[in-house]
Amino acid sequence: MPQQILQSKIDLSVRFHECDPLQIVWHGNYFKYFEEGREDFSRKHRFSYLDVKEKGYATPIVKTECEHFLPLKYGDVFTVETTFVPSRAAKIIFEYRIIKSNELICTGKTIQVFTQNGKLVLVNPPFFQDWKKKMDLI
Repeated sequence: MPQQILQSKIDLSVRFHECDPLQIVWHGNYFKYFEEGREDFSRKHRFSYLDVKEKGYATPIVKTECEHFLPLKYGDVFTVETTFVPSRAAKIIFEYRIIKSNELICTGKTIQVFTQNGKLVLVNPPFFQDWKKKMDLI
């Protein structure tokens, strides 16, 4: 069982170009906010896409989920909470919560797999196992 929960939080604000004519965030932009969360997580926990690429792997997203509760509007300041979900499978799973003024705006999830030379990798790459051990996740 995991010894700790790895998480990051980043504050962002809604920019004009992210909104529809009603000044409400277009639904597809929430996935961009999730990406901002993943990037922030990678900086804080030293597990970046560039590190993965350097090892000869890619981590394409194979599944995305987003459940909306309240809208974000132009000028809103909000927080993206990104949580790593440990798995025995060769997958990277993140869960997200977007919060504004203590209100839950939406939740989400992404699942990424490892590929090497365009082919799916079914076992955890050694560097990923090493990272999980270093982070006290296994």
